Amino acid sequence: MYRLTIKTGFAAAHNLINYQGDCENLHGHNWKVEVTVTARELDAAGLAIDFKLLKKETNAVLDELDHKYVNQHAFFRDISPSSENIACFLFHRMAERLNNGNITIEKIAVWESDNACAEYYE
Repeated sequence: MYRLTIKTGFAAAHNLINYQGDCENLHGHNWKVEVTVTARELDAAGLAIDFKLLKKETNAVLDELDHKYVNQHAFFRDISPSSENIACFLFHRMAERLNNGNITIEKIAVWESDNACAEYYE
């Protein structure tokens, strides 16, 4: 098995729902995102997946949230846009785009600050 990880990020605003504290107010983050995939085999070039393709697909998903009010995204209509739920959203959107029998999304890590991270994996 091979494991590859890219790091990227997005900036957006949100407010937590059913939270008693400051984060229930509108605020923003410069989220850092780590996307980790696994592959069983390499292609003829010796690659599991081209990093360029992995970044392109990740950025296409992140564009749904970048510089947006996350609470208004359809996925977050009924759930709080916490870092945990954002990681889950990204995991499933990335899996739709990339899982193919060889490539599998292993986990998504979402950092809302330099010291606080939520991961989602199945």
